[in-house]
Amino acid sequence: MPNYRRLYRPGGSYFFTHVTYQRYPWLCTDIGRHALRAAIIAVRRKHPFTIDAFVLLPDHFHCIWTLPEGDTDFPQRWRLIKLMVTKTAGQELALPLEKGRSGHLRREGNLWQRRYMEHCLRDERDFTNHVAYIHQNPVKHGLVQRPTDWAFSSVHRYGQG
Repeated sequence: MPNYRRLYRPGGSYFFTHVTYQRYPWLCTDIGRHALRAAIIAVRRKHPFTIDAFVLLPDHFHCIWTLPEGDTDFPQRWRLIKLMVTKTAGQELALPLEKGRSGHLRREGNLWQRRYMEHCLRDERDFTNHVAYIHQNPVKHGLVQRPTDWAFSSVHRYGQG
């Protein structure tokens, strides 16, 4: 990943994917859901952003955020959210996963993969395609037959089926 560059567009909309450490399925547990929700709410108070679409699956989630005009700092928001979740839920979840040498050296928890994927949405069509991808994701992973059957999705806000 040494040649990887993030695109920062002030006030832009971004698609994100975050994955749990070793894909351990803790996100849809009561502890995981509540910790993630509380962290997002807390971070949004100090660093506003709009959540345009969201789906939470057992071992990863996808979302689209739109940042305020002139703002590009999504990495800081994600760092704070993941840190808050780790601090509030890490002990309670007590995942049976050993960290690697690098994780120990960096003093990382064992809840999240270090990196995440982001894509700056180019236009309305790109935005619409990513919303559809987000809402279809539980179906793609064989968790439900229809997007509306999955409880942890913004599909219900969109009124899609």
